[in-house]
Amino acid sequence: MECQAVMEGEGSRIHGKDKEKKSILCSSMEEENGVEVVKEMVEAIEKVGSYVGFRKTQRKECLNLVRRLKLLVPLLEEIRELDPSISLLALSHLVNLKKALLASKKLLKTCNFGSKIFLALESEAVMSRFHAVYDKLNQALNEMPYEKLGISEEVKEQVELMRMQLSRAKRRTETQDMELAMDMMVVFSRNDDRNADGAIIERLAKKLDLHTLAELKTETMAVRKLVKAKNSHNKDSIQQVVDLLEKFKQIAGVDENSVLDGPALAKCLEKSKSLLIPHEFLCPISLEIMTDPVIIATGQTYERESIQKWLNSGHRTCPKTGQKLNYLTVAPNFALRNLILLWSEKNNYDLPRKEIYDDPDIASSPLAEEISLLIQNLYSSHENVQRDAIIRIRLLSKESPDSRILIANSGGIPPLVYLLSCTDTEIQQHIVTALLNLSLDEANKRLIAREGAIPAIIQVLRNGTEEAKENSAAALFSLSILDENKVLVGCSNGIRPLVDLLQNGTNRGKKDAATALFSLVLNQANRSRAIKASIIPPLLQLLEDKTLDMVDEALSILLLIASHPEGRNEIGQLSFIQTLVEIVRDGTPKNKECATAVILELGSNNSSCLLVALQYGVYDHLIEITRCGTARAQRKANSLLHLMSNNEHIPFVPRK
Repeated sequence: MECQAVMEGEGSRIHGKDKEKKSILCSSMEEENGVEVVKEMVEAIEKVGSYVGFRKTQRKECLNLVRRLKLLVPLLEEIRELDPSISLLALSHLVNLKKALLASKKLLKTCNFGSKIFLALESEAVMSRFHAVYDKLNQALNEMPYEKLGISEEVKEQVELMRMQLSRAKRRTETQDMELAMDMMVVFSRNDDRNADGAIIERLAKKLDLHTLAELKTETMAVRKLVKAKNSHNKDSIQQVVDLLEKFKQIAGVDENSVLDGPALAKCLEKSKSLLIPHEFLCPISLEIMTDPVIIATGQTYERESIQKWLNSGHRTCPKTGQKLNYLTVAPNFALRNLILLWSEKNNYDLPRKEIYDDPDIASSPLAEEISLLIQNLYSSHENVQRDAIIRIRLLSKESPDSRILIANSGGIPPLVYLLSCTDTEIQQHIVTALLNLSLDEANKRLIAREGAIPAIIQVLRNGTEEAKENSAAALFSLSILDENKVLVGCSNGIRPLVDLLQNGTNRGKKDAATALFSLVLNQANRSRAIKASIIPPLLQLLEDKTLDMVDEALSILLLIASHPEGRNEIGQLSFIQTLVEIVRDGTPKNKECATAVILELGSNNSSCLLVALQYGVYDHLIEITRCGTARAQRKANSLLHLMSNNEHIPFVPRK
């Protein structure tokens, strides 16, 4: 009946084909009855409630959204229990709510099954999608005719609670893993020549849960879907995702012809044709039939060549179970090898010919023997013997993960830390560089700190040679990846000498100091220490001196400093808003993005910063960024413009 009334009300404006279209529309909506719409929404909420693999970068937001969606279940159940003849007006609102729920489901599905690397790289874009979903849900719930549906007061209160939560979530300041963001920025920019990239990539792999073969296989499938989608807006991002995934495969010791890419399995099946190779005969790493199976500490069996590559890449866990290996030796699995030989003879299957080599016992290898002798020489009473041993250990610690582990396991760290307090600046330089290299191993970070190395490294940072200062700063960055070491560096008065290096060091020293300081000021107490150590003036110098090419690094640190009340006051006293506005006007796309984020952080807490920025002409530059800036810069610029227009202390904001 209401459909007919709507038609009659619009009759004066509907003629011929228009009237026919309107009739079809009404028929379509009548066919999609309210009960079916409610059923689909309940099923959508149940489906998202079953997702359990949300990516780390969006996990908290996803779980919050799922919890909020579940608050709608009582509303939907109450609607389902009412008279099924829901009016056309009510049905149209239910359809809008259904669209919002399906958008939520699509987003949550992406965060559950999508590429971990892409979701981390595009974390702010994903957050914008969350905000868009919040808006759709809020609008649909706001327009719902609760009175016509006869919804109870209790359920309406629950819906209102959800809407309040959505509004708070929309207003909430973005929080992101700054360390993860910085690591990704470093990986996608110029490389450091001191093995730092390898350490950063390993850390990224662990942060993103992409360091086991199963995880890498799943990620590869997700990336393949991403590439097939051919989203023209994300070409650069997708290429970065592919490149980083390849780096993760390399550090995991995965070959190009591995399980991740499928050719090994296809080749194996092609060889056997209709012959099915028993699953237990296939190496879990390469998925090829084994010719030299060996057993590792966990009792799992692998092809010798494959597991040796895994171990040589620095891994100390079982690829299949993820268990830590108590020892690295492998033992031939003669029983399985004999079974494979019998099966291949019986089925006329030609085993691939591989070079069989002797069982390599790392613990008794020539390298282990050399390292043991070098560590003995560290205790020598002859300075030249000590010096030669330190130099050789420095070189070995740079060469491979095995060397770093052997040096630590052989007791090399304590004497190195002890000798770091010697007065010979050249020896100090070699030792602090060796400790930097050793710290690239995650377990060694704790060992080095436990031996009291951090105060000694800080002393070298104050008084050492230029190269020793640079490598001391790099070592503090590497050690400070662990949160407990961030605290230890701060409590050991390590912030001030890093600020001094940032202001007075060589170009390389400034870069090392900036990287270390960024990691350290992720800790709230260290932000206060950095502000008291006068970190802001040298950061301002880095912004003004374009020859150093450190604008992004400086702005990244400033963004953290600006989140601290003392930092905002200090920045305000220096009145460097003009410099930020100039960067917004003339910087690279990344510069503009970071500078806009800093102004937004300052302005969100102090309206006078917004006034100063407007006086320097930031408005026109922000408008330009909203048209052609990076995706993140556009979001920040829009947020800043919105903040300016809604701030009661700003009498007038120009509009175009």
